[in-house]
Amino acid sequence: MTSLDLRAQKLVICLGPGGVGKTTISAALAVRAATLGCAVDVMTVDPAPRLLDALGLEADSSEPVEVHLDGIRLSRRGGGSNRARLRALRLDPKRTFDSIIARYALSDAARDTILENRIYRNLSGALAGVGDYMAMEKLLELAANPDTDLLVLDTPPATEAIDFLDAPRRLLELLNSRAVSLLGAPAGLFRSQLRVVDVAARAVLAAFDRVTGLNLLSDVQSFVRSFEGMYEGFSVRAARAQDKLRAPDTAIVIVTTAESSRIAQAREFIGALESAGLRISAMVVNRVLAELPDVAQLSSARIAPSLKKKLKRNLADYAALKTREEFSLGALRESLPSGTALMVAPDLGREPRTIADLAEIGRSISDA
Repeated sequence: MTSLDLRAQKLVICLGPGGVGKTTISAALAVRAATLGCAVDVMTVDPAPRLLDALGLEADSSEPVEVHLDGIRLSRRGGGSNRARLRALRLDPKRTFDSIIARYALSDAARDTILENRIYRNLSGALAGVGDYMAMEKLLELAANPDTDLLVLDTPPATEAIDFLDAPRRLLELLNSRAVSLLGAPAGLFRSQLRVVDVAARAVLAAFDRVTGLNLLSDVQSFVRSFEGMYEGFSVRAARAQDKLRAPDTAIVIVTTAESSRIAQAREFIGALESAGLRISAMVVNRVLAELPDVAQLSSARIAPSLKKKLKRNLADYAALKTREEFSLGALRESLPSGTALMVAPDLGREPRTIADLAEIGRSISDA
């Protein structure tokens, strides 16, 4: 792997739609970096059960867990293998949000008010974009560890790359919106400063509470007011996260497959990232077909003519698929921004079940 030097990076962010093996590639890159002598943390999002087993993770592993590298050959170049270690965790947006509240609430009372509020309990794991934003928060926490050489982040699946990268701004926009101001404003302000339509909105919500007995308005107001004094902290950390994304030792990697629909999505990702002023370091095309076998070997093989005929037909079909794949790779190569590496990960032929499988994938990733 020459174009993406993992030992020169502090952060590798893998982006891409669901179903292309992004989580597997993230884990494989982390294992590869560890074999090269780096102390690595990898954070995955909803890994498949087999991948959980390969990394030795439980379903609720929301804090870093040591991954044993037994049987994995480590590089001895420069003696870096003395630092080789790998830790993995599964992003849990709800637990991450809870830990942020516990860490940054202005008082124990404010913390308990938020964590016990039913609006918070229902929405903290369900709001659109919470997973994206919590990945950013966890990124900052893990990146602050001086004992970690490299952090590999598998981002939540998104229809557009900008969903993840823009999450801090979107959350702050929600917290600063007029609706939040309306719900959180003191009662005196409602009487003296709000427009008639705002007073009417409050009256409707109050009437809804009386009819249903849910006390929704008071719960929402309590939830919003309990965040007072914390908004600035969210803003500061969002700015730090944006700086981290643009740091020279951060590599943004888009993962895709060679299908035409996936290639089109990858191009959309590139456009979104460029519009946000972000540099793409590499594009990894996953599950690339193996090279074609030598047809001469088939012709000279001592097998039944009927079987040889079937194999030749299968080989012709495989060649057609390979030609189409190479055409897609060529088109993708021409559309990449200058300086972006195009890399391929050959199809393993099976689901990765062990750390050795991930190491094999990591070693096989190469320039296209």
